[in-house]
Amino acid sequence: MAGPAIGQLAPNFTLPGVVLSDGTATRSDFTLSEHRGAPIVLAFYPGDETPGCTKQMCAYSSELAQFSALGAQVWGISPQDLDSHERFARKESLTFPLLADVGRGVVNAYGIGIPGLGLRRSTFLIDADGTLRWKNVSFLGLKFDSVDTLAREINSLAKI
Repeated sequence: MAGPAIGQLAPNFTLPGVVLSDGTATRSDFTLSEHRGAPIVLAFYPGDETPGCTKQMCAYSSELAQFSALGAQVWGISPQDLDSHERFARKESLTFPLLADVGRGVVNAYGIGIPGLGLRRSTFLIDADGTLRWKNVSFLGLKFDSVDTLAREINSLAKI
């Protein structure tokens, strides 16, 4: 299934998520359309506590202040459940929302599912109006988008 094209409204979704703050994990639902008004980076990753995903999520978490300074939020999305996400967040001190797409409905809506294997590591930048402005869908998923790349793309939204 093909995902959304640049310039299209991003597929809306509601997923359960967990956020770690000062050692307290808070679980709630996250609905994309309810967070309009600021850019959102959707970082789809294959699995909690895997080497590549840990490196990616830790890189984004350690630079969360840079994303905040640009007015952007980061949401990590993978197929594991909230208990797995909470363990991962606690182990790695991740302080942005980790969303559980256990049924892979959002993965499929964004066109990044790999039948029988999971998902392609992918990053989508949604603007303040809910429009998809940038995406990178990895073929093998070994590399992830750097904070600098994402910051550059978020900055470019001001010129649209």
